[in-house]
Amino acid sequence: MAKITFNDDPVTLIGQEIKVGDQAPDFKVLANDLSEVTLKDSEGKIRLFSVIPSIDTGVCDTQTRKFNEMAAKFGEDVMVYTVSMDLPFAQTRWCGAAGIDKIQTVSDHKDASFGKNYGVLIQELRLLARAIFVVNQEGKVTYVEYVPEVTTHPDYDAALEAVKALTK
Repeated sequence: MAKITFNDDPVTLIGQEIKVGDQAPDFKVLANDLSEVTLKDSEGKIRLFSVIPSIDTGVCDTQTRKFNEMAAKFGEDVMVYTVSMDLPFAQTRWCGAAGIDKIQTVSDHKDASFGKNYGVLIQELRLLARAIFVVNQEGKVTYVEYVPEVTTHPDYDAALEAVKALTK
């Protein structure tokens, strides 16, 4: 499993580490309207999952804004999700204030299903570790980044290239 720290302190991730080539695990999270969202809901599309600890922090704010900008350029065949443990109400409030409208924010607070299935649930904090996953139209994982220090940024360019490679 990836070695992850939060403010330089090691944390324990619950779940299996996802690797490139794996079949993407299913999950159940909540949309902002409290409806259930699963992997199958976006079947046949390219999916980018931007995983963050909390939408109300600086790095998470920047990460969500950057992927919203990228999503505007991707087109209809690409779905971009921001996954966090934030309540759907907080996600809705934040997206409205920030003008975020090209991605879908989803909440894993109810069951921690995404966190457990993608190996990003931090046992000590019940937050999600920062990570990026790209899944192709057939449901195979084509890109994975577990950010080693949760309080730092992911590699935006590498994630963008991973999506572009699937759209050619």
